[in-house]
Amino acid sequence: MLGALVRVPGQKAATYRSLSELLSVGAVTPTGHDVRRVSAGRGVGQQRPHLCVYQPAHRQHLLSCNRAEYSKLSVRNLYSEPVTMFYSMYAYLSNLPRLHVLGMAVVAYVVYYLIQVVKRPIIACSDGPFKQYLIRKVPTLENKYWPTFWCVESRAQTVMASLLRSKSLPRVNYRREILPLKDGGEVALDWMEEGCEEQSPCILILPGLTGESQAEYIKCLVFAAQQAGMRVVVFNNRGLGGIELKTPRLYCAANCEDLCEVIQHVRRVLPPQCKMGATGISMGGLILGNYLARKSDEARSILSAAKIISVPWDVHKGSASIEKPVINSLLGRHLAGSLCRTLRNHLDIYRDIYQDSDIDIQRILRCKTIKEFDELFTAKQFGYAHVNDYYSDATLHNKLDHISVPLLCLSAADDPFQPLDAIPIKAANQCTHVAIVITARGGHIGFLEGWWPSTKDQYMGRLFTEYFTKALFDEDGEFQHTANKMHERFLARETVALASTSGLLLDKKVDADPLANKVKLM
Repeated sequence: MLGALVRVPGQKAATYRSLSELLSVGAVTPTGHDVRRVSAGRGVGQQRPHLCVYQPAHRQHLLSCNRAEYSKLSVRNLYSEPVTMFYSMYAYLSNLPRLHVLGMAVVAYVVYYLIQVVKRPIIACSDGPFKQYLIRKVPTLENKYWPTFWCVESRAQTVMASLLRSKSLPRVNYRREILPLKDGGEVALDWMEEGCEEQSPCILILPGLTGESQAEYIKCLVFAAQQAGMRVVVFNNRGLGGIELKTPRLYCAANCEDLCEVIQHVRRVLPPQCKMGATGISMGGLILGNYLARKSDEARSILSAAKIISVPWDVHKGSASIEKPVINSLLGRHLAGSLCRTLRNHLDIYRDIYQDSDIDIQRILRCKTIKEFDELFTAKQFGYAHVNDYYSDATLHNKLDHISVPLLCLSAADDPFQPLDAIPIKAANQCTHVAIVITARGGHIGFLEGWWPSTKDQYMGRLFTEYFTKALFDEDGEFQHTANKMHERFLARETVALASTSGLLLDKKVDADPLANKVKLM
């Protein structure tokens, strides 16, 4: 902005802050006034080296010429203010000592961690006996989840949890049992019973997509159960865990036939008074969830409680999420490569069988995504017309109301394999036997916590032992009483749903009768 100094003979010098202010009083300014331009804010005494003298005759010309210049200057100043502010902030920060900058960054991250990261988990469950029991008996659900301070991002949790567990957890010495199946296939059951009594309850664990009994997340749960005095048996899917394929069939998330045989076998070999539970992780959670929904009565007669961890509730959305660039797609490629390696390990049995079929083994071995592998191999092997039909059959979010075994689920809101909007919160809020615990952070089978994650006491393992200790030991009988009340509500809802369905069918039949009579009369 321009300032002006006007000296009137015999009068004190006057200062004007702008040219327009000067011009506004020009009519009363005597002829011959000296007008000297000075810098705004520099004071009267700091004059420019040249002198400009304006006559009243020039006023109109001066006004018309400088109004346009003044408008341009104002617009230019308006748009330059953010830039000036940016450079001022940059200059301020660049002159700060580095230690101060680091301190400010740490304080900002601590505030972000306390506000956005550390939160109490959400429990999606209908208001009833199950939710009330969990709140009273599982203290972890009432406490905030504190993710590892330096590892809160979802993909970082997923990868670092796998690396830390694989380096710190020792190999487990299982007792292996080979179980022949009805179609001629075989699966391996790995038992961990050290330190367990005869009456100790048993938990069946189902690994993920290509996991087996020595996978790091499986060992985390096995050691947690062992410390709580519970025996564990790990169900290795066909072709995994070092077992050769006896038939061409592998496994898929929508098929629970093998699991049915395994559960029935484990129940037979256990002492009659020994209670039994089951846990599924990731794809193992899909298989277990489909078993609980499709074989509801059988599952309730065998299992006292169940738990699933990091399950992809909606397989369609989970598949789309894992293919997002860049980090998600890298994780997906890793899993697709594991599937291809599993198939390559049993290539001899497939080469001859599918030689003249529409299944191209060599093309399948080059798959880069899980969906591509499922489209070319899994869907065709299990008789689905399209991979989307397979994914729809495997999805759990629309089957929760059929489950009659108390089921606790653990999911992270930032799971890269399952977006938050795919978790069936609304459906769980209407179910009698399903409770979904949703943490703000945790990734996929991560759930690291503390400054340096402990391998002996992790959030996932602690919630696992707290739930099954109360449900399977059940020393005061409260869990069994709660389960009975849950089943009464389940039967009442089923009765109402059945009556509603029967009413709709009857209405349709009544509506169809007049049409049938009309056809007969014609």
